[in-house]
Amino acid sequence: MCTPFTKSGAVNYEVYEQLINFQIKSGTDAIIACGSTGEAVTLTNDEHIEVVRQAVAFVKKSIPVIAGVGGNDTAKCIEMAKASIKVGANAVMCVTPYYNKTSQKGLVQHFGAIANAVDVPIVLYNVPARTALNMLPKTLHELSKIPNIIAIKESSGDIVQVAEMVERCGDAITFYSGNDDHVVPVLSLGGKGVISTIANIAPKQVNDMVKAYLNGDHKTSLSLQLGMLPLIRQLFADVNPMPVKAALSLMGYDVGECRLPLTTIDDALHANLKEEMTRYGLLGA
Repeated sequence: MCTPFTKSGAVNYEVYEQLINFQIKSGTDAIIACGSTGEAVTLTNDEHIEVVRQAVAFVKKSIPVIAGVGGNDTAKCIEMAKASIKVGANAVMCVTPYYNKTSQKGLVQHFGAIANAVDVPIVLYNVPARTALNMLPKTLHELSKIPNIIAIKESSGDIVQVAEMVERCGDAITFYSGNDDHVVPVLSLGGKGVISTIANIAPKQVNDMVKAYLNGDHKTSLSLQLGMLPLIRQLFADVNPMPVKAALSLMGYDVGECRLPLTTIDDALHANLKEEMTRYGLLGA
């Protein structure tokens, strides 16, 4: 989920509720509050917890809320996880540490410490393009032995790695694609869905794609995947979530601009994004 801001830079909870209602009405199964698309790294600790609190209130127990609590300080991750759970989060998602990174051994100890500190399900997040740290299949296999580490958002873009992860972990880990353009490939390896950026603006289409595949209609699912690729390219033609916030604005949601150091997309990308959203049916001609 994107985190909307007012013109003064405060979190806009009125629009956040609108976005959550849009997701619920579109059949979304769960939301992530304070992930990378939600600009979590620019939120203060108090804002972070309040966004989670409000997300829990807005869903009215209709779908789970997963709180992003990842970072590069294990103690702070534990603190944020406990605080998120206290305000009602059903699960937490933790990205691999960045900047100070760590070894594969460090990953096991980092995530193990978080898992041992809380009693809710934990979703791991592997996104080496953002963190410069790739979780290896053998590391995930070791982490899969911890009871409340139940899933991974896999965003390495390496389908061979995903296959080895599934081979090693089996049913101990639920796999979700972290890349909108790799949903069907991950589903074909036994994945159960996607933790998605494009679903901010096209949640029903993403839901339909996943449900079609899981229901055995692989042809329809593939058609939906291929059909959204041009729009996905526009959404990732600049740093996420700058383009998706522009897209939400085009759809009439007053999400505001990103917080610095992120800025706004240029005019050429804005025009291309609008054109592609119109072609895809998200905007009127």
